[in-house]
Amino acid sequence: MRPVTSAIGNIDAGPTVLTMRHVFEDLFRASGARLDDHVRLIREPCLARHFWPDGSQLDLFDDREESARAIERFAGHRAAGEFRRYAVEAQELFRAFEAPMMRSGEPSMFRLAAAALAAPRKVSNLLPGATLAGKLSRMFTDPRLRQLFGRYATYVGGSPYGSPALISLVWRAEEAGVWRVEGGMHRLAEAMARRFVEMGGSLRLGTRASRIRVDGNGVTGVDLDPDTPLAADALVYAGDPRALATGLLGKAVTRIATVTERIPRSHSAYVWSFAARAGGRELLHHNVFFASNPYTEFSDIAAGRISSEPTVYVCAQDRGTDRPAPTADERFEIILNAAARVKPATNDIEEKETCRLATFKTLENLGLTFAPAPTGQSLTTPTDFEALFPGSAGALYGQSPHGMMASLKRPRARTAIQGLYLAGGGTHPGAGVPMAALSGKHAAEAIVADLGST
Repeated sequence: MRPVTSAIGNIDAGPTVLTMRHVFEDLFRASGARLDDHVRLIREPCLARHFWPDGSQLDLFDDREESARAIERFAGHRAAGEFRRYAVEAQELFRAFEAPMMRSGEPSMFRLAAAALAAPRKVSNLLPGATLAGKLSRMFTDPRLRQLFGRYATYVGGSPYGSPALISLVWRAEEAGVWRVEGGMHRLAEAMARRFVEMGGSLRLGTRASRIRVDGNGVTGVDLDPDTPLAADALVYAGDPRALATGLLGKAVTRIATVTERIPRSHSAYVWSFAARAGGRELLHHNVFFASNPYTEFSDIAAGRISSEPTVYVCAQDRGTDRPAPTADERFEIILNAAARVKPATNDIEEKETCRLATFKTLENLGLTFAPAPTGQSLTTPTDFEALFPGSAGALYGQSPHGMMASLKRPRARTAIQGLYLAGGGTHPGAGVPMAALSGKHAAEAIVADLGST
């Protein structure tokens, strides 16, 4: 979660969708506080507004029947019935796999199989080669709905053509409720930091860590630049685990998370954060402008290219169901999916111009304009993300989610070095705001168990 500055206030430049609110209620409760006393969350009954090149438009809601009625008006009675069946199955999958997968610090194929066998209809989601796109092609006759629900693969940094069918459970997490953080998503991180300090914690911000110190018994601390050792009995590394494997924190920890060097990276993104006036389309807080051909879009990403006609997500940060649309400049975050990148772009200026044309020409063709038009200074590229998060190769979700076993191959909280633990979106249970928070819970539980045993 990070903001960038503008003339009208901070603009989010990181995640924008907050689901599974109970994860953060549990976190604050465990610290002896109430979430509502530290940050204001506003529920958005309309989850997102979706636009297509053919002029069609669809809103989806946190009320299943309201979504079904909207889909019936959009694509007919048959499509509404298909959606209801899909939503029921997504809910069943979420219930079955939340405990053995998301909330377990040590998931296993045995536990996943047991969860699937408890409800035989779920087994097909675990079959080798069962992709989200394949599942959607069987469940929806309208290609626009396949495209819409296939987009949820991007929530974990993947393509619907490579991500497992099990990813369909992400829909249930969103249907169960989406919240807007008053003032921007970064306010949640600030609230967590304040609570940490209130409990006696100390924050050293803007300080580079250069090496994790290890002896024959395990972790002894970390070196902070310039040449400042900090002793520690337990250390949680919350960056991309690939930085450990590639030696960015010293040779002593390169045997940790070596899987991150063998498995491809997840998607990255091009992220625009700027203030402007929008015209031509009535926007909600979350908006998606779809490409005409999703297969071509994801093929371009797989080839490392900026798609000439991408799907574009637009977060209108100052809009919500509880407030009127702004009449002056407002804050926007626009996201395009992109390929991760191990090496920097050869021509940064050309890349930004190509992205600018692809982004705003696509939006203009779909009826949305901005004044003034943002410049390349408002753009964060995959190369920029690698600089912000060393070792990530710009991937925003850690390693690729493609393949049935991908979720089980993520690094876990406990490592082979005593006293060294991992957390963050690059570790189990994966990317996304609540998932990253749960990874911290798994790390805390491992530390408490290990300290207790010693």
